[in-house]
Amino acid sequence: MRFESPTTVQDAVALLAGEPGRAHVLAGGTDLLVRLRSGHIEPDLIVDLKRIDTLGQITPEAGGLRVGAAVPTAALNEHAEAVAGWPGVCEAAGLIGSTQVQGRCTMSGNLCNASPAADSVPALVAAGATARVTGPNGTRDIPVEDVVAGPGKTNLAKGEIVESILLPARPKGTGDAYLRFIPRTEMDIAVVGVGICLTVDSSGTCTDARVSLGAVSAKVLLVEDAAKALIGTKVDDAALDALAAACSAAATPIDDKRGTVEFRVEIAGTLAKRTAKIALERALANR
Repeated sequence: MRFESPTTVQDAVALLAGEPGRAHVLAGGTDLLVRLRSGHIEPDLIVDLKRIDTLGQITPEAGGLRVGAAVPTAALNEHAEAVAGWPGVCEAAGLIGSTQVQGRCTMSGNLCNASPAADSVPALVAAGATARVTGPNGTRDIPVEDVVAGPGKTNLAKGEIVESILLPARPKGTGDAYLRFIPRTEMDIAVVGVGICLTVDSSGTCTDARVSLGAVSAKVLLVEDAAKALIGTKVDDAALDALAAACSAAATPIDDKRGTVEFRVEIAGTLAKRTAKIALERALANR
């Protein structure tokens, strides 16, 4: 196995594209190294992104923030503008692993690991975040929800990497939130995760919303019917009930040792209502 630490994105892409065998990207390595040590993967090449300076930066862009692929979640949660602008995204990123893990793990790595139960991904989808994908044929920006194809699989072509994630400009009156249900009190995998971002006008009426569910399908879901249940309302009890029903209807989970199908379907609706209340409170405070 070869281990390469390029210092430019172009060099990283060239290494990945030119490898005839199995190549893996190391952004933080907190998932990759576990899979490597357990024997689940046997790569011919690992390309470490941590030495590429631009990928370790958080920079303002178009009123939002561009988060490099190698930015640890701990650094994201120490970035005052990120925490103030997208608290739901930062909270979700802060749930990945332990304090020690957060010194290495990244949102881009969490995304490309392609777990249906990834914590940062529902929050990113709800926030309308986009991923900048760079490969041998150039660079493209795609919605975060289009990166993952299914469990453990992405839609990235050979040689492509997620270079960064853009948290878009937050309109006035916007708030986001993320909640998950886990069997233990901490450091567990989500049984259900819900990300919600909504915008309200001066009267408190919801004018826009995005609702995302994790751990209840083969990939994180953007639930348009759930968003429609909130838009045009003051996010009152009737709207929250409609939101819950839409989320439960969209959930197509599996049975496993952490939860049954019936339990996950019910929790998806219950958790969505709680998440929406937090997002609404933040949106009203930001008018």
